[in-house]
Amino acid sequence: MTSRIVFIGAGNMAQALIGGLLNQGHPNTQISAIDPDPTVRAQVKDDYGIAVESDHGHRVPAADIVLLAVKPQLIEPVMANLSNHLTSNHLLISVAAGVSVEQLQSLSCCELAIVRAMPNTPALLGQGATGLFAGPGCSTEQVEQARSIFAAVGRVAMIEDQALMNVVTAVSGSGPAYFFALTEALQKAAEHSGLPSDVARLLAQQTAAGAGAMLGQPGASATRLRQQVTSPGGTTAAALDAFSLANFDQVVLSAVEAAIQRGQSLTQTDRTHSA
Repeated sequence: MTSRIVFIGAGNMAQALIGGLLNQGHPNTQISAIDPDPTVRAQVKDDYGIAVESDHGHRVPAADIVLLAVKPQLIEPVMANLSNHLTSNHLLISVAAGVSVEQLQSLSCCELAIVRAMPNTPALLGQGATGLFAGPGCSTEQVEQARSIFAAVGRVAMIEDQALMNVVTAVSGSGPAYFFALTEALQKAAEHSGLPSDVARLLAQQTAAGAGAMLGQPGASATRLRQQVTSPGGTTAAALDAFSLANFDQVVLSAVEAAIQRGQSLTQTDRTHSA
């Protein structure tokens, strides 16, 4: 039986997931969304052909899966509105960074099956990477339901220890920005070395896109690909030696650790910032 899914919030991530589900053959009659913005509601209804409403009172009780696609700072008021409509039969999935299963459970009026998800923005192109943590109340079927939703927009990794969701946020949730920053730096270096800005931008961006496509091939290994394009004594080796002298690995490690620490502080103290 096809699951009935209601999205709370119909922004970019929700739309990516809705589009992915529809592309996988999920009936549009079994997907609905709730959003307070009338412009968003009209756009999502037109683009995806699903029911979109401003009030969740009708849709949530009839759903099998309730997917919270709202910012972390909105979780408390959203859950306050949802709580009386949720039952122990629902699977609750949240993409809010830093909001734990325990926090979500504490905001509900009943025991729930809860899954935390950390997708990333390439999901908008069907190239996402998502980490999933299933709370103790989830059945095998519910875990598979959650996995299949995010598999519709990319690849999924199951995380056994909830504490490691902060690592997922630091690596893949925030990770696209690291690659964008490297591409920006490569473009600036090209301009500094004499290339016109439009040429520098084209070469830097296409190089990043092409390298990403190679990494996306089945069985790809970043280490093996790096070795294949690095001739001993060649230009690539010289550049990588410069990275090594600048302690590139430690720079990346420090960046990831900083993101992990920030995620931990958000989980422990507040939910006023997103990844």
